[in-house]
Amino acid sequence: MFMCDHLISHRHIGAVLLLLVTLPVCTGSVTQRAIDVCSAEQPCWSVLEAMQRPEFVLFGDSLTQKASDSEGGWAAALAHNYQRKVDVVNRGYSGYNTRWANHLLHSIFPPDQHHIQLVTLFWGANDAALPDRHSARQHVPVHEFKQNLQSMVEHLREANIDSIILIAPPPVFEEGRIQHNCQRSGTSRTETTLPERTNDYTSGYAAAVVELGKELQLPVVDLWTSMQAQRDWQTQLLCDGLHFTPAGNRFVYQQLQPAINKAYPKLRTNKMSFDYPDHSDIDPEDPAASFKSSA
Repeated sequence: MFMCDHLISHRHIGAVLLLLVTLPVCTGSVTQRAIDVCSAEQPCWSVLEAMQRPEFVLFGDSLTQKASDSEGGWAAALAHNYQRKVDVVNRGYSGYNTRWANHLLHSIFPPDQHHIQLVTLFWGANDAALPDRHSARQHVPVHEFKQNLQSMVEHLREANIDSIILIAPPPVFEEGRIQHNCQRSGTSRTETTLPERTNDYTSGYAAAVVELGKELQLPVVDLWTSMQAQRDWQTQLLCDGLHFTPAGNRFVYQQLQPAINKAYPKLRTNKMSFDYPDHSDIDPEDPAASFKSSA
């Protein structure tokens, strides 16, 4: 008899519940797959690791949280491309800045995360809120923003996560922000109405991301620059001066996937395999043998 004595992170709960069905208290009756990988020398925790599909974790603010939108979110497009190969985990937190997000690192990325194959860090849109306007509580000075982002990278590397992509914040369409804010507050626009973010101010945060990528030798998806090269980006790619339209989400995905392919060739979808046999490879006369061979 042996016990599971490792700490379990929140993302393993589903796997644990499944394991409890087939491995009561990690002892006694086990499935054939578990027998193959679970022994006194190789504790029950390794069963979870063996069963676990690789993960891409997307860590960011509302531009990440909303990316799982069924109407063409960029995270949904990524998940579609890697279906049955990778679990794309959305860890987007609307309204958060890097100062607040750093408090989540130990919970979301505990030590020794060998199953996490890629992390995107998409921050800056809220940090760049102007310090003297109505979203001032979200503001983080650009030098602190860069330091916070570097702390995230250092934490990920300490957790054995080396495949990281930085995403710079998109440009801001100030007129769109003014209209959006007036609609939300039920106020009328006047000549003195000002946006809570500006494109010029956000440019400093985008530049800090690009600069950090060079310093840490990490790939950067520079949305601030690439989006402004598109025709009518203000209304075609942004719905409220900040967040993405369906076309904007497609654009983000079209920038991100090539960045993954170039920086981390082993993570190209055609280089990754299904986690279990294709149905055509299952022997209907002896299905157990098919699954045993994939363990």
